[in-house]
Amino acid sequence: MRAAHLAINRLVDPSLAIVLAILAALVITGSVLSEDFGTLRNFLNVVEQSVSLGFVSLGQTLVILTGGIDLSIGALINLSSCLTSGLVGGKPALVVPVVLGILLIGVLVGALNGTLIITLGVHPLIVTLGMMSILQGLTLIYTLQPPGAMPAQFEFLAYGRILGVPFGALIMILLFVGVGYFLRRIRLGRYIFAVGGNPEAARLSGISTSRMIIFVYAACGFFAALTGVYLVSRMGIGDPWMGQGYELASITPVVVGGTILAGGKGGVWGTLAGVFLISFLNNLLNFMDVSSFYQWIAQGLIIIVAVSFYYERNG
Repeated sequence: MRAAHLAINRLVDPSLAIVLAILAALVITGSVLSEDFGTLRNFLNVVEQSVSLGFVSLGQTLVILTGGIDLSIGALINLSSCLTSGLVGGKPALVVPVVLGILLIGVLVGALNGTLIITLGVHPLIVTLGMMSILQGLTLIYTLQPPGAMPAQFEFLAYGRILGVPFGALIMILLFVGVGYFLRRIRLGRYIFAVGGNPEAARLSGISTSRMIIFVYAACGFFAALTGVYLVSRMGIGDPWMGQGYELASITPVVVGGTILAGGKGGVWGTLAGVFLISFLNNLLNFMDVSSFYQWIAQGLIIIVAVSFYYERNG
């Protein structure tokens, strides 16, 4: 009996199965409560709106798998969005070089986070909290209001559709597939789990824990910058406060999806399911005219319940 149970666990991640079951129950409940909620049009809109959360949560997943956390992502989104629209200034020819430059800045900021964590031996929460203040200060020095402009064609990233499917969502799914394959099939990806599970054992096995930590924070910085670029496409312009709240929002799908905050266990598919769960929950609450303030309370409660549940289950 125990062998059969273990075999099922290998085939189907119990954490992912739980999230999918809750998501299905939420969709069914919402469809009963509101005819508009259950329409294909609304589902596609929710998927489209979930892209930014998906990008940033994907990066946060990699960091949390090593036992870390990144609180600087919201401020990096702010800086990325303002620099993108400010530097492009409505000129189509500048879109590609500016966007590539912004993504590189995200990687460098993330790598700097990882380097400081390793060099100073300070907890990631403290380092990234300090980086958050630095980045927000730089953003406000650059501008106190939405700067520049973006060409109309750039909106395709956020609002374009291919065969009816949001273009941004297709990119998000491809990134989740790529990172999921990397974590499970590539040796470097498996090292991330090793570092999060037992850093000392990983080091004794010949794994460079320092390089892996720098790598995951650099990747997280990339995804935060990508989120900023995507939000500029969605809003049409950058904003110095555009990323506010993404620090908490990016952690919620990760822990709901079964990635343990202590590191070493979890994965991106649980995170993706968590992204859709949070997005559909917020959408349903909007249909029910529930204030966004209560939605934040709901997300906080979800984090507490999810962490408590997985801690009890793995304790």
